[in-house]
Amino acid sequence: MSRGLKLTDVLVTIVISIVFGIVYKLWGPLYYLVKPFGIQLDQLIYGMWFIAAIVAFLIIRKPGVALLAEIAASSGEFLLGSEFGLEVLLYGVVQGLFAEIVFMAARYKRFDVAIVSFAALSSGVGSLIFDYYKGYIGDLAVWNLSLMVGFRLIGSILIAGVGGYYLVKALEATGVTNLVRPTTKQDYDALDQ
Repeated sequence: MSRGLKLTDVLVTIVISIVFGIVYKLWGPLYYLVKPFGIQLDQLIYGMWFIAAIVAFLIIRKPGVALLAEIAASSGEFLLGSEFGLEVLLYGVVQGLFAEIVFMAARYKRFDVAIVSFAALSSGVGSLIFDYYKGYIGDLAVWNLSLMVGFRLIGSILIAGVGGYYLVKALEATGVTNLVRPTTKQDYDALDQ
């Protein structure tokens, strides 16, 4: 399998990202709907903003896809009028980069639920680092900060990692991804691990 991105890979990644950019835009109001319930419950659904990198990587399985997907998805969200403003693009870069680092560490050869969950967790860590530099989480009480970090990381794993993995597994079963790359028995075996 060729390791470099072809034009088809880039275009498919962009299409996936446009879909998730729309999902991200629609997810914002849900995030704010949950926020008033307190005790950082909104952080449990924060992981949706990391899913584009996971899904695109599992479908294309090449270097650079996770980063490209998050940048494109955050750009789509921004163009649709994100309530988070221009900083959504910076989050996209950070989250995509942190996911990409995990896939790079695995040499782009692992496609199991553990590696994508770790990539989602890594994106969550990247977003928390960015939040720290924005200056608002340093003011939280330790118990509140612990809830925020814990819930965001749990949500990252459950929504982006496990959710993204099973979404791609369902797409693989329908044969939709055969248009991008033929599915082999090895692919199915990797998804069953």
